[in-house]
Amino acid sequence: MTSRGGAVSDAVVGDDGMPRCPWAGASGGSLARYHDEVWGKRTSDESALFEALTLGVFEVGLSWRVVFGKRDSFRRAFHEFDINKVAAISDARVEKLVQDPSIIRNRAKIQATIANARVMRSAIPTLSELAAAYSINRTRSPRAVADIPTTTRGAEAFAAQLKAQGYRFVGPTSVYAFMQNVGVVNDHIRGCFRASDYQPPG
Repeated sequence: MTSRGGAVSDAVVGDDGMPRCPWAGASGGSLARYHDEVWGKRTSDESALFEALTLGVFEVGLSWRVVFGKRDSFRRAFHEFDINKVAAISDARVEKLVQDPSIIRNRAKIQATIANARVMRSAIPTLSELAAAYSINRTRSPRAVADIPTTTRGAEAFAAQLKAQGYRFVGPTSVYAFMQNVGVVNDHIRGCFRASDYQPPG
């Protein structure tokens, strides 16, 4: 599509007439709803932050679509991402999760999620405070999907702080994905109705 000012954009117009990032898929689908309601929206909600961090853990070495396709199952397996409940998961429960075909059955990532919940309960600065410290206020959105980085120096520094606090599976790439998810940075592309500089037609 062509955005205001004549610039070509990768945004795709859905059946509902709204322009979105191309990865969002069909209007009304689960990815589109996540795109519209969650991805890139600033939040300090503890469970939302923990969910984004956890999805990033499981995304390591895999694709976002694979992980997102199991999002509801992850929510069930990890108690709606209540950090106190996840921190209390027993070894016996871990064994059940390793055998659960509805999630990604990676023992190291399951154990990392539990460890991360335990860290998150007591770490200072909190995850919310760290996220706020690395917040990026865009005046211009990325022109196209190809212009979106997979990591940044800020994400590298953020990841280093998280590792120092004891978090696991928090490399710069997964941390940048976390930053995108929770709105630390708005990487909706130009022309998308969720972009920082979107201007509706007319």
